[in-house]
Amino acid sequence: MATYLFHIDTVFLRRRFVLFFIEHGTRRVHIAGITRHPTGPWLTQQARNYLMDLGDHAQSIRFLIRDRGTYFTDSFDAVFQAIGVQVLPTLPQVPRMNSIAERWIGSCRHEATDRTLITGQRHLHLVVNEYAQHYNQHRPHRSLGQRPPGRLTTPEPCLASDKTAISRRNRLGGLIHEYKQVA
Repeated sequence: MATYLFHIDTVFLRRRFVLFFIEHGTRRVHIAGITRHPTGPWLTQQARNYLMDLGDHAQSIRFLIRDRGTYFTDSFDAVFQAIGVQVLPTLPQVPRMNSIAERWIGSCRHEATDRTLITGQRHLHLVVNEYAQHYNQHRPHRSLGQRPPGRLTTPEPCLASDKTAISRRNRLGGLIHEYKQVA
């Protein structure tokens, strides 16, 4: 598992920070919170909330890769160490050590936030959560056999023929299109 805190600038030049967790095996993303001023206590509380949301699944986490930012305090690490998770801070100037999280940030920026004028925290929350839902439920991943993280147990879809009807669903006001076969 990995975590990262990245920033997005709004149209009014206000910087907002997004904390997320991503599972390495399934590539499932969980948006933990968005804030204007990330502090150690805030991140610690978001970590507690995330582990509570996971419930019994939290016991399967063995490692947590995180950035070396000063906002990740000892109390943040203690939340995970209390359930037996080994926290691994990335080495200085080695972004590939947390490459899966870095890749998700790049995808989120390229496919959603860079193409939208974010007006404030509520708007950013809506855009990032909508993109994370698209990423988890629909977006195919090469490393997962072209299946999304939320559908790993479903069989691979049949190939479309010339007569197969296709439906399109717009997300984020038409910024992202999702296609599926109609039965």
